[in-house]
Amino acid sequence: MTVTEATGTAQAVALPEIADPSRVAPRDARQLSKLFFDRLAVLEEGTHEYQDARSTLIEMNMSLVRFAAGRFRSRGPEEMQDIVQVGMIGLIKAIDRFELTREVEFTTFAVPYIVGEIKRFFRDTSWAVHVPRRLQEARIHLAKATEELRTRTGRTPTVKELAVLMCLSEEEVNEARLASNGYSSSSLDATINSGDEGESVLADYIGSDDHALELVEDFHALAPMIAGLDERERRIIHMRFVDELTQAQIGEHLGVSQMHVSRLLNRTLAKLRTGMLTTR
Repeated sequence: MTVTEATGTAQAVALPEIADPSRVAPRDARQLSKLFFDRLAVLEEGTHEYQDARSTLIEMNMSLVRFAAGRFRSRGPEEMQDIVQVGMIGLIKAIDRFELTREVEFTTFAVPYIVGEIKRFFRDTSWAVHVPRRLQEARIHLAKATEELRTRTGRTPTVKELAVLMCLSEEEVNEARLASNGYSSSSLDATINSGDEGESVLADYIGSDDHALELVEDFHALAPMIAGLDERERRIIHMRFVDELTQAQIGEHLGVSQMHVSRLLNRTLAKLRTGMLTTR
């Protein structure tokens, strides 16, 4: 394997040719991933070489997605396809956010991202609410008892009548009724008759979280830290995250190499990250 000088003090390792990255064994993938992350650190984002190295990293580490998805194999083959696809999103996020300076194995860093993405998928797409098995069984008994009493009396039974027939307390009957709500759902587009105001949809009556509000505290904590940076550090942060310039473009503005910009940026972000952690 050859080594070529990339900039004044930085060196870039010539990457090995891999015919089929998806067939690389997990043990080999761990070692090769380090080389590819080293190369990404010296390549400009958006270039053909950068995209090739990133794509190879994704394919080499697909085994991590299969490993994480294996925890959910009971979901069935059709849903497993969706789980793997969602897990790939987590893998890509992990690759884009991983830095060798973290001094942790990429596998250790990536698996929580993959599992988290899969769990988020379940949270966002599941309609039924999970309830304890005890309440699942109580719901079945409740449905049978309700139907039996309705047939006998010709009306909807009271909680007290259900409690006597089911040999449960009234509190337990109410708990079973509440659990029954977890087995059905209504569309947010479901039409609701609002009387004189005409028809509206269920979504009109449901509030939503304003995720931007969660950032307010972080913004207040971060502002004095940014103010405490020197002028060049503030300028780099502004060009990278406000003007959205690449590291190479920032280097042209400052008259330094891309690698030097990368080091300055990493050092500044580490300083801000440390400051944010100490304020929590």
